[in-house]
Amino acid sequence: MSANAVIEIAGLVKSYGKFPALNGLDLTVDQGQVHGFLGPNGSGKSTTIRVLLGLLRADGGTVRLLGGDPWKDVVELHRRLAYVPGDVSLWPGMTGGEAIDLLGALRGGLNEKRRAELVDRFELDPTKRGRQYSKGNRQKVAIVAALASDVELLILDEPTSGLDPLMENIFLEVIAEAKQRGTTVLLSSHILAEVESLADRLSIIRDGRIVETGTLTELRGHTRTSIHAVLQRIPPEDEMDAFRDVRLDGAKLTGTVDSNRIGEAMSFLAPYGIQSLTVEPPSLESLFLRLYETDTPAAATS
Repeated sequence: MSANAVIEIAGLVKSYGKFPALNGLDLTVDQGQVHGFLGPNGSGKSTTIRVLLGLLRADGGTVRLLGGDPWKDVVELHRRLAYVPGDVSLWPGMTGGEAIDLLGALRGGLNEKRRAELVDRFELDPTKRGRQYSKGNRQKVAIVAALASDVELLILDEPTSGLDPLMENIFLEVIAEAKQRGTTVLLSSHILAEVESLADRLSIIRDGRIVETGTLTELRGHTRTSIHAVLQRIPPEDEMDAFRDVRLDGAKLTGTVDSNRIGEAMSFLAPYGIQSLTVEPPSLESLFLRLYETDTPAAATS
């Protein structure tokens, strides 16, 4: 196992009957890193997370979590990690504050100062009972319980589901603060802007395998930059070697450029009198859509 790896998965295989949910998945998450874990429903994200949490036993491959085996060492490991699912269930008759304290006790206690601060920042009423909470407030209880604990690893699976945009921003802030404290984070989210803002590295899963992994800068190098320009003179289309998917509407040009040819494209446009120019670097969304631009087989589980 790598000296800095908090999560190390190699060749992970898991099937449900005849359906292969994971088909040789490899994933490494280093200590102190926020690692984005992306893929649509049915790609294998949730199955991977369930294996990491010791809720499922792998059919093949190796999995190491905080130096231990998530299946054999589940009790010890759960004292060192916190998990926030995308749909939180609470004890109906227990208040939110009691639930936070109980979950914290299972991990060896809470940072009381941080607990109070998080309750305030997330505008959570801890005196209400579980049955009285909306979906968003149930999420807040789980987030506060996880972040008020001094755990080494946060496993977050759609953690902001049900939160309004203001609370999503608070979530981004508190995860950045957790990272500063040295906490490692595995973040699975459908909100690509959320992952783009937080993640040091990204792994994209498709059909039970990791198909892309790296920093956002590295992954952007595999996609194209969009260019929109208004020119004084119309350039000849047969000389636009640097551009892909180029369209001319009079003096308005729209096209894409490979990351290593942006300078060449700008040099080509300059003599034609650039009146306005917009250059849009490839987003995580564009990368994600490129990888999923072909139909994927329907799947029974995520």
